[in-house]
Amino acid sequence: MNAMEKTSVTLAEAKARLSELTARAAAGEDVVITKRGRPVGRLTRFTPAKQAVDITRLQELTAELPKPSAADGDAVSLLREDARY
Repeated sequence: MNAMEKTSVTLAEAKARLSELTARAAAGEDVVITKRGRPVGRLTRFTPAKQAVDITRLQELTAELPKPSAADGDAVSLLREDARY
């Protein structure tokens, strides 16, 4: 089935085939659950919310790292140059 396809099932069917329907939803298919012919729910792929970066904690973690020197930058430039040719 196409990943953007929609499937409609009754509530009784959804109860009996929940594992299959959740696998299909995880693959990107929308599954609409109906009761007496009317939509009452939908299974869709879960996308976790992005978490904000704690800038203070990030600064604390990176404060102890050694500061890059000019020679480090030169080394990176040389690596990039080599990768081009």
